[in-house]
Amino acid sequence: MKMGDAGRGKMLTSRPGFYYKGMKKLSKNAIVGYPAGIITGITYGLNPMFAVPLMQNGAATESILFFRYTFAVLLLGAFLLVTRHGFRISWKQAGVLLVLGLLFTSSSLLLFGAYRYIASGLATTLVFLYPVLVAIIMVFLKVVPSWPVWLAIIATFGGVLIMTHSDGSHAIDPVGVVLSLGAALAYALFIIIINRSKVIADISNPLLTFYTLIVGAAVFLSISLFSDAGMTEGISSGKDWLNLLGLALLPTIVSTATLAVATRNIGATKASVLGVFEPITAILVGTLMFGEPLTANIIAGISIAIVAVTFMIAVTKR
Repeated sequence: MKMGDAGRGKMLTSRPGFYYKGMKKLSKNAIVGYPAGIITGITYGLNPMFAVPLMQNGAATESILFFRYTFAVLLLGAFLLVTRHGFRISWKQAGVLLVLGLLFTSSSLLLFGAYRYIASGLATTLVFLYPVLVAIIMVFLKVVPSWPVWLAIIATFGGVLIMTHSDGSHAIDPVGVVLSLGAALAYALFIIIINRSKVIADISNPLLTFYTLIVGAAVFLSISLFSDAGMTEGISSGKDWLNLLGLALLPTIVSTATLAVATRNIGATKASVLGVFEPITAILVGTLMFGEPLTANIIAGISIAIVAVTFMIAVTKR
């Protein structure tokens, strides 16, 4: 029986990816990279779900971050051992991983520091400038994004601005702005190094994440030792420890590992644009769990961001 156009238009499979007849073929890198980038944003946006209850109990920021990174190292280390994954790296690779760990740690510290001076919504918005910073830095590296990517960057950033629009009743402390921009810059550099460094190109994503988190755990331990607050102050109940485990698993291990997967498969700029799901998730968590209002601005911003990301994926299939 001869098939009609509708029959011939059914989904076809191929070795590198899948596609519908008449559509551009979606590559294997895109199939892996785009979902990984979305997962990165969603899981990192779950930070408030676990961190806010701990902070409300009086736990110090450096203690929360120390246990978060330490538990993540233990969980990921156990996974590597069970899967018989090697831990060997060269001295050159160790140097790059040290830099990555310091950048990732600096981004966390600067963002938490910004919360002391400006509203967390504004701080999140400023940190989400990192896709713009990635694109600008990549231009200096002679990698110029296509116009759909630039359009997606502008639209997603505009959407985040609308989500966190202030009513003007509070003054903005410039110290908080500088700290937030510093966090954005550190995160942008982290993404670019993963994407561009040939030294660590053959290091698996789990191993890269493992060593990055070890650096963070060591840094936060050092800060905690010189802090006046007790290491376990505000961390007493079983629920508190479960929140720390949640922080270690989702916003730390999963988000960092999938970020590496995304940047290696679809590039630093596109992976950073997909980070729009981070503030979207954080806002939804705040609304559903902590009773924060879901305003028209938030709904409009989320809609713009999702449309922009969908447009980028649809137009730039590679």
